[in-house]
Amino acid sequence: MSTKETVSNITDEKKGEAVASAPKPPSAAVFSMFGAKKAVKKENDEEKKEEPAKNEENSAEGEEEADVHFEPVVHLEKVEVKTNEENENTLLKLRAKLFRLDAKAGEWKERGTGDVKLLQHKETKKIRLLMRRDKTLKVCANHYVSPDYTLKANVGSDRSWVYTVTADISEGEPEAMTLAIRFGNKENADKFKEEFEKAQEINKKN
Repeated sequence: MSTKETVSNITDEKKGEAVASAPKPPSAAVFSMFGAKKAVKKENDEEKKEEPAKNEENSAEGEEEADVHFEPVVHLEKVEVKTNEENENTLLKLRAKLFRLDAKAGEWKERGTGDVKLLQHKETKKIRLLMRRDKTLKVCANHYVSPDYTLKANVGSDRSWVYTVTADISEGEPEAMTLAIRFGNKENADKFKEEFEKAQEINKKN
């Protein structure tokens, strides 16, 4: 063998060794060690999150586009509630608390708190006293302001009056009872007495 052939063979052997010793590209296992699969999983999770959002948008668009109309099954007619005060003028309206004397028990029992009114009928000009409880508006006093009634000062108070009525119809049937009406201050109590006595004079003429 000549010297040139020998050199050529040595060179080819070194090239082969160099090719054999060249680093191979990293395998999938190597990538998994450094989180390659986790990155893919993260991307998949983000895609899954985007899908419900898109579905919700599509659903919302579908709801906006849908124009559903339902006909009512029952037609309700407007009903006017009458208070029996439509034909009367309010002469006085004050806040008060009303009590009734329970003769058998010998004590005062509360009838309610609300607005006490003196109402004058537009045609007959007669005046009655009407009082309704707060919230429920249930009538707790309803009687004609008779000229025979006498307002008496309640013992120990300058803002309440006691009087006896012969026919209060707040419970439906006319009933005699002794009432005590108390106001928030002396001024309102005096105002009530003044207007009550004026009403008695008017009813005396009518």
